[in-house]
Amino acid sequence: MSVMVEQDAGPDADRMPGPPLEIVIEATGLTKRYGQFTAVDDLDLSIRKGEIFGLLGPNGAGKTTTILMLLGLTEPTSGTVRVVGYDSVRDPLSVKSVVGYLPDNVGFYPNMTGRQNLRYTASLNRIPPKEAEQRIDTLLADVGLTEAADKRAGKYSRGMRQRLAIADALIKKPSILILDEPTIGIDPEGVRDMLALLSRLKTEEGMTILLSSHLLHQVQAVCDRVGIFVGGHLIAAGPVPELERQLAEKDDSEFEIAVVGGDGRPVSDEVLDRLALSLKSLEGVRDVTRVRDLITLRGRGDIRARVSRSAIEQGLVPVHLRQRGMSLDDIYDRYFREEASVGHVGIK
Repeated sequence: MSVMVEQDAGPDADRMPGPPLEIVIEATGLTKRYGQFTAVDDLDLSIRKGEIFGLLGPNGAGKTTTILMLLGLTEPTSGTVRVVGYDSVRDPLSVKSVVGYLPDNVGFYPNMTGRQNLRYTASLNRIPPKEAEQRIDTLLADVGLTEAADKRAGKYSRGMRQRLAIADALIKKPSILILDEPTIGIDPEGVRDMLALLSRLKTEEGMTILLSSHLLHQVQAVCDRVGIFVGGHLIAAGPVPELERQLAEKDDSEFEIAVVGGDGRPVSDEVLDRLALSLKSLEGVRDVTRVRDLITLRGRGDIRARVSRSAIEQGLVPVHLRQRGMSLDDIYDRYFREEASVGHVGIK
């Protein structure tokens, strides 16, 4: 299965003409097999300049293998991949020149300080010493390591090494940043700081960021779009509201509604019971329950417009109408179960 990841045009696209957004990462039919084992299967992926894209999936889903192929660190069995126009297989050095990469297992010279490790990376990238020192000071502050900058990296905690790795990936001022499980071992405050840094890099630097993670709530906080990756397959991709809409069209969803009278006053139990009965007869509605002044409906498709219209026709004013149970965790769980039902789950 392959899913072409496209930028959501949005409801105003037809009224806001303009040049198409630039694709900076593009994979077509990307496949990686190890003998009889398929780690990544026929992946189509396009990521636009200046967006944060979250690649979500359980450990062993094929996320890291995908990243390694994007970087030219492992050769695909079939398919093509280009990063800023460079072929990752034929020209991996050019790809590395524009990409900052944070692997899931970070290593530094333990007898060198954090600052010295960054100086070494700067020298490898031929950054002039004076400019390097300015960048290092800024980056150490950005990742919260100024006070620990002159301590040996071997004494750093896992979280501190992750912070240092972010600075290391940014030292050459890449246009693309690829992060593989960047928040592992970082305390909650550190996670918030890192996500804020990623948002600033996008907003202030126009950086494109690919964030691989299995921690859904963190990804939802910063990503413009997400791709759900299970068993070597990209099974769904898009902005979270779009994934929510797709699920609502093909599966039951829950909605809540609360109303008041036309004069703005609360209504009686009799009026609410009458509304609940009428809502149960609407097309697409499967079940209706009422608890005090809140009515919950289960149905297929986006039934909100029909629900609102029915209430208004009875002289009532909806004051609360929302879809329940569609956080990114719920969306991921629903797509994961769908993929498991067709036998694609099981990659280790």
